[in-house]
Amino acid sequence: MPIDKVTENYHTCQCASRLIKLKNRGVDMETKISTEDVSAPSDSILETGTENSRLEGELPLREDHITSNKEPFKSELGRSRYSQSNETNGTAIPVIEVIDVKKSYVLGDMEVPVLHNINLEVREGEFLAIMGPSGSGKSTLMNLIGFLDRPTEGRIIIKGLDINKLSDKEVARLRGLEIGFIFQTFNLIPRLTALENVELPTYANSRNGVDPRERAKELLKLVGLEDRMSHKPGELSGGQSQRVAIARALINDPAILLADEPTGNLDSRTGSEILNMFRRLNEDGRTIIMITHDPEIAGYADRVVLVKDGIIQSNTE
Repeated sequence: MPIDKVTENYHTCQCASRLIKLKNRGVDMETKISTEDVSAPSDSILETGTENSRLEGELPLREDHITSNKEPFKSELGRSRYSQSNETNGTAIPVIEVIDVKKSYVLGDMEVPVLHNINLEVREGEFLAIMGPSGSGKSTLMNLIGFLDRPTEGRIIIKGLDINKLSDKEVARLRGLEIGFIFQTFNLIPRLTALENVELPTYANSRNGVDPRERAKELLKLVGLEDRMSHKPGELSGGQSQRVAIARALINDPAILLADEPTGNLDSRTGSEILNMFRRLNEDGRTIIMITHDPEIAGYADRVVLVKDGIIQSNTE
């Protein structure tokens, strides 16, 4: 098994045994979610994490990418509190700092180094792509940035909080509220409707004063799935499933969206729609970190960090 999958398996198993409280028309029921219930390969991570953002007007489309005839992505939500992050034009503060980070895994008697002396800053409101070939360490870096794992050495700071100084419970809450995860394989629960899937993260973490059900409905309208709220994942296309996953990632209004190969299971036209959706969210002030191996997809970002052989080989805007 590739090293990058070790942490993914660990966290999937943790999530698979978690009891999740579901609400159905005001009646509580407990459901145990098993690994088999997730619409993704068994080695995928099952995570989530947003609240108030405003997106207006048409999506800007890159001339060199395939476009769609579908109606442009629009929003009726209030403007995000992160919307001013780019207005200072380069003076935005770092929302994530990775300082002298090393990561190794122990396999039997052998220690396998994966990341070496990683230093990286992600500015608030930035659209960053982390690119690299398979086995380069980019997924491990994603796990560390997303607080799904801890570094062997070094420090990772999110919004001024050092992960090394936080308890596991504090890290879990910080991750649940400040990071929204979007994965290649969607990771939707097959027996839940689109609306219930979007609402799901709020049973672990939620923000005060927000009605999760109404918030989930607003987000599904935001991503163009107002007429699919009661549909289950098996009744949705790949593009629709990824839109549900994006809405789910936004349910607790995180500071950061972390997308791991978000178009990997989509055709080029649908992938272009999803990427333009990311661009519009970013233009509204949302910080986005996207993991990819494709230079064309990385071209949507403001800055590209190339990871190879466990080190950052280039960092270009």
